Amino acid sequence: MNFSIENYLKAHAQLAAKINLTAFQAGIDLIKEKYEGGKKIITCGNGGSASTASHYITDWNKMVSLATGKNFRGISLCDNVGLITAYGNDISYEEVFAGQLKAIMDKGDLLVAISGSGNSPNVVKAVEYANSIGGDTLAVVGYDGGKVKELSKASVWVESFDMQLCEDMHLMFGHMVMKTLCGSSIKQ
Repeated sequence: MNFSIENYLKAHAQLAAKINLTAFQAGIDLIKEKYEGGKKIITCGNGGSASTASHYITDWNKMVSLATGKNFRGISLCDNVGLITAYGNDISYEEVFAGQLKAIMDKGDLLVAISGSGNSPNVVKAVEYANSIGGDTLAVVGYDGGKVKELSKASVWVESFDMQLCEDMHLMFGHMVMKTLCGSSIKQ
């Protein structure tokens, strides 16, 4: 099928109609629980998912803190280029997220692992590490969910093999989290 704006929007509507709303709500509730408990919420991903990981933390740190007056303890593992390239060069690219987690993640903190395919080795290793120390893990994935969905304790799964639709829905999930945590302080 040829691309058209109309077809893209139709594909979005069809995908939205089959989203597991219970899983989306459970993901939002998990993040809210960790925020209210003063835990760190840490995100990671590659490519477009790295941008989404940064976008989540930008929105959540700023908007939630402004709306509630309470600090949101969010960190994106995608934002320190020096640290990412140091791990990639000196150890391996598969360790760029797990290596960072070893320095900052505590038991009970939450890792939000974002991946279109769910099979990025560095995201998989981050989930494995977080689980190994008693962290909580939330997969935000597409395709068939991959290893990240399988390993994570909770998941928000966008059941599509269209990367752009997955990424769009992943961004929407982040905005849903923000609106939930901000409550009536933000325009709906």
